[in-house]
Amino acid sequence: MTALLSVTGLEATYGPVKALHGIDFEVKEGGVTALLGANGAGKTTTLRAICRMVKTRGDILFDGASITRKATEDVVRLRIAHVPEGRGTFTTLSVEENLQLGAMTRPAPGIAADIERIYAYFPRLRERRAQQAGSLSGGEQQMLAIGRALMLRPRLMLLDEPSFGLAPLITQELFAILATVKREENVSMLVVEQNANLALDIADEAYLFETGRVVMSGPAETIRQDEGIRRAYLGF
Repeated sequence: MTALLSVTGLEATYGPVKALHGIDFEVKEGGVTALLGANGAGKTTTLRAICRMVKTRGDILFDGASITRKATEDVVRLRIAHVPEGRGTFTTLSVEENLQLGAMTRPAPGIAADIERIYAYFPRLRERRAQQAGSLSGGEQQMLAIGRALMLRPRLMLLDEPSFGLAPLITQELFAILATVKREENVSMLVVEQNANLALDIADEAYLFETGRVVMSGPAETIRQDEGIRRAYLGF
């Protein structure tokens, strides 16, 4: 597989504080890459850097072209969808209105059919289509956030802690759906996840972060099988 996203020498700062120290990684076309590590390691900042939401140095190539000088809205138009930690749904709007917002940057034809496609992945959202997003459970809000991102018909999805705050059964259901999306729609994914075991289940490649640096990388199954890595970095 060729690289859809290629990051080289990426640095990111918040004022005088440097959060990323020259990291390199790739996401293959149609593949899933997991970013693993403790809180504060720089994983969320990496997703924000790709979306052009923080000040950066280095290069970010998407489909062979640099996006380092693009505005956030232009990154979205490239069909890069960001599902932030905390879901970020519009709580006073209905489920269906939230899904419609996910398609704002694309032509109108096909939107109704795509909403039905999202409901096929997440039947509970169909049942609650007229309900305010703020009244949904945490798991349902995460499903809605992912569904809204899929309305963009993304080439690349950036998923920040999709299991955060969810019950184990809901988390397993969510990751099974993500695996189906990857298989059926050939969507590339960059997943930041504290639950390393789940992330490695879905990922092809994994990168371990520590204090803004990549300290180890390799095929997901190789990372999983290395007992030293599991004990030192992954906690299982």
